[in-house]
Amino acid sequence: EFILSKQLLRSSTSIGANIRESRNAESKKDFIHKLSISLKECDETIYWLELMHQTQYIGTDQFNSLNSQALELLRMLKSSIITMKKNL
Repeated sequence: EFILSKQLLRSSTSIGANIRESRNAESKKDFIHKLSISLKECDETIYWLELMHQTQYIGTDQFNSLNSQALELLRMLKSSIITMKKNL
């Protein structure tokens, strides 16, 4: 459980860190790049959540809540990236 939870913590905190970095992007391409990293980290976070649920380290209610929030964030990041790419 320690390894899974540590991986979950790393990927989930990386999402916010890269979003924060995107605020100081040097260009629109750099902004997209930082958000793309956040998108990948968000997808990885969902993976770790799924693994923790499948191995019963987290319950269904907790999984459903966290997974729903992660999926919503994933959709927002995708939408932002698509919008920025259109505006290049």
